Amino acid sequence: MSRTSVYLFRHGEVTLAQTRRFIGHLDVPLSPLGEAQCAAQARHLREIPIAALYTSDLVRAWRSGELIGAPRGLVPSAVPALREMSMGRWEGLTADEIRTREPEAFATWMASIGEFPFPEGESVPDLAARAWPAFEALVTAHAGAAIAIVAHGGTNRMLLCRALGLPLDRLLSFGQGYGAMTVLTYHAGRWSLRRLNEEPVVGTGARPRLTAMGRQGPG
Repeated sequence: MSRTSVYLFRHGEVTLAQTRRFIGHLDVPLSPLGEAQCAAQARHLREIPIAALYTSDLVRAWRSGELIGAPRGLVPSAVPALREMSMGRWEGLTADEIRTREPEAFATWMASIGEFPFPEGESVPDLAARAWPAFEALVTAHAGAAIAIVAHGGTNRMLLCRALGLPLDRLLSFGQGYGAMTVLTYHAGRWSLRRLNEEPVVGTGARPRLTAMGRQGPG
């Protein structure tokens, strides 16, 4: 069976990034730096035969995909199930604001990331229940080919946990910088992590530092 490759991106930096707010399902645009990050990643994918490009339906992911796919003439297809986790009534707030308003709920959430749901939002298992089947369907539809997916920090970390057979409470073990690329391959029923969190180099012709990975998930 041929190897399937997934080039998994986090969207570029957004306009609320500097205030470090919980964004979740809020539909915020890329910042100028975010646009430049995605354009930089696009340059490094020119020679890779990407068969299809998918993004979440949130504008920050779709616009990132549009920029990344442009050199190859790829138009992103939106997959709503790849959205970031819903952060409920905490969306738009900073950690300090939440800690002031709801100290007990915030402390519980911090102590059990991966289990405790956002108030009026989703938990990581909720995210996995909607996003992992969508991811598997895309991989199945393009077996033996290379595809690109642009999603979100939480979504991508969950996908990595599931692919590599790690518990969801290991979510924060994986870095996912703005505009960063991770590469997964699927072959003979096993996932392999080939690259992790390669952040774009903006403003130069240099390539991002490549970190080869060899960790495999279970069959």
